[in-house]
Amino acid sequence: MARVCLFDVNETLLDLSALDPHFERVFGDAGVRRAWFLQLLQSALVATVTGAYSDFGTIGGVALEMVAEREGVDLSEEDRRMILGGMRELPPHPEVAESLQRLRDAGFRLATLTNSTQQVAEAQMESSGLRGYFEQILSADAVKRLKPAPEPYRMAAQSLGVEIEGVRLVTAHSWDVAGALRAGCAAAFVARPGMVLDPLVGRPDVVGGALREVADRILEAEPA
Repeated sequence: MARVCLFDVNETLLDLSALDPHFERVFGDAGVRRAWFLQLLQSALVATVTGAYSDFGTIGGVALEMVAEREGVDLSEEDRRMILGGMRELPPHPEVAESLQRLRDAGFRLATLTNSTQQVAEAQMESSGLRGYFEQILSADAVKRLKPAPEPYRMAAQSLGVEIEGVRLVTAHSWDVAGALRAGCAAAFVARPGMVLDPLVGRPDVVGGALREVADRILEAEPA
């Protein structure tokens, strides 16, 4: 039984499409936001695999510069500040607060685990209005290894005082599912638009199209 739910933050709880107006203004195409975040994830994975740690914010800035160069855009410091600073003020997806409340009411312990730095993670939770749902806000930066490396998941279990098998990671990212399962956690996949599971990774026992559906299935799988 995994009575601790550990939530990924970006895209899982918070809606990155709030950044689209900035990308539309700077690049003339809101879709570049997806290219930027994919580059950010790719660069983060490369850093993790090669053991050359940089914090997620630094990688995000470098990824933005790479996308700007690829698009032939002269990125001003103000543009950079508006996009990267916007990560601290992302709104939650519409069903998130209700779903978290239901899980908490059912006796689940809730925490977040993000690749963002602790400072950014705390700012995101305060700005989104979600801080009160979580007993801990945890950052992979604490162990200088980004998800999906095993160390962040193990650190989270230790910080929460439970065995790794007692943790369920809830995420919209297939690579995060892989990291959690291979570290020994249970997992739940939030199939946000465009997100699919990796066939090379074991399928988690909980899958849903939005957090509301995922919460329903967690409650069915692990009744109080």
